[in-house]
Amino acid sequence: MKWQKERVLDAPINIVWALFEEEQALRIMPKVVENKWIDKNPEMLGSTYEQTYREGKQQESYVVKIVEFEDTVNRKHKRIKFQLANAFEMNLAFTLEKVSEQQTKFIYSGSNIGINFVGRVMLKLGSGKKGEQVIYNFLDRVEQEAISDHKSLSR
Repeated sequence: MKWQKERVLDAPINIVWALFEEEQALRIMPKVVENKWIDKNPEMLGSTYEQTYREGKQQESYVVKIVEFEDTVNRKHKRIKFQLANAFEMNLAFTLEKVSEQQTKFIYSGSNIGINFVGRVMLKLGSGKKGEQVIYNFLDRVEQEAISDHKSLSR
């Protein structure tokens, strides 16, 4: 499964970017319960952290690696990679482009690949509509949190 979705957010690029700091993940990824740095490089590229995820009563931890990182005035980008449940290779990218002082284009792209028989079968049996809904729910959460932060900082 691969995807790329875009949305223009009514918030400055730096406010949106702050949501993608590992310490803020719980705000935009409600099933993530903890991020713990393993190796944090000053330039972020190659940094790793342990992420703990909860689905119902089941909890799993895995290592996330930052494989691309860019932080300029007009463009910000982070791509992460990890294996989930020893069945899927997740590749997620978050790209922000400055539209204006008050607007940011958010591009969310990624892929979910089955790395073994079980993972491939689960992806084939999974509903495409359900996957799309997860992506749109994430876009909605990022937008809501960015607008909320922008309003509270504008007061």
